[in-house]
Amino acid sequence: MSTQRKVALVVGAQGVIGRNLVDHLSGCDDWEVIGLSRRSAPDSGRVRNISVDLLDPEDCGKKLSGLNEVTHIFYAAYQERPTWAELVPPNLAILVNVVDAVEPFAHDLAHISLMQGYKVYGAHLGPFKTPARESDPPHMPPEFNVDQQEFLEQRQRGKSWTWSAIRPSVVCGFALGNPMNLAMVIAVYGSIAKELGVPMRFPGKPGAYHSLLEMTDAGLLARATVWAATDPRCANQAFNINNGDLFRWNDMWPKIARFFDLEVSDPLPMSLATVMADKAPLWEEMTRKYGLEPHTYEELSSWGFGDFVFSWDYDMFADGTKARRLGFHEFVDTEEMFLGILADMRERRVIP
Repeated sequence: MSTQRKVALVVGAQGVIGRNLVDHLSGCDDWEVIGLSRRSAPDSGRVRNISVDLLDPEDCGKKLSGLNEVTHIFYAAYQERPTWAELVPPNLAILVNVVDAVEPFAHDLAHISLMQGYKVYGAHLGPFKTPARESDPPHMPPEFNVDQQEFLEQRQRGKSWTWSAIRPSVVCGFALGNPMNLAMVIAVYGSIAKELGVPMRFPGKPGAYHSLLEMTDAGLLARATVWAATDPRCANQAFNINNGDLFRWNDMWPKIARFFDLEVSDPLPMSLATVMADKAPLWEEMTRKYGLEPHTYEELSSWGFGDFVFSWDYDMFADGTKARRLGFHEFVDTEEMFLGILADMRERRVIP
């Protein structure tokens, strides 16, 4: 379909994954982009944005049923909830609502791409088999990623369109107001440590400092997602997508600290959600002092997610060779990724 007109519907266009996917698609001459999110955003170039309550089937039907030109649905939305079981109903409902509203009317629909993650392998529950592979058996539910994929598999039967499930590790890139943004956690944590004159201590569990991990660059993920959605060899399959290298925080953390001109002292387990809860007045002062963009502290805070990632005192990586075997050969150096994102945030005046 490389020479045909393609219209992407990006669900969750303001998140770290969706935002980078929109940026990538809008830079391709053969794509038009429609972004969906609760927050309104201005149209730009080939990108049209629609503000919609994805949890409301009536609002979805009213605003999306007329999008009969859509050829590809890229699902990257997420609803945060306090427990694993509570995550299932809203996250499944969003996908169902979008597909119910668009699929019956989009007669040229070719593909639905589902964004997942390593939760499919039980990575969030504790030590799991590594490297995880797409063929690994499921774990005990609840798990909304699995329910979403089962929905797509059942909906696709007898249809001409295909689906793919994309499974990244922790995704790093620029986005605001996102509950799962590790790069922002590190950026704000390091900036505040610098302002207070304290060393940049690793705040996670002791074992997490030495475990093997991998990350997924948001730009790399966007390119891989579009590849899987447009290459016929990828139809109705799942793919692990990662940078292609492994690291340990005990090696990466000092390199990140040097970006802030900070020393690294011994790790000290602490809840970021607790110790950073009182830092909003300090951040307001820093915003004025350094002439930063006027983002609220809440927009920049993902402390609970930081606590989650830094608690992994076990290996966290998956086998990414399936995508490579089928033709996606890109990779990203994770150290360069972290330092590049931090430099970009500094250039954008998000951090000092």
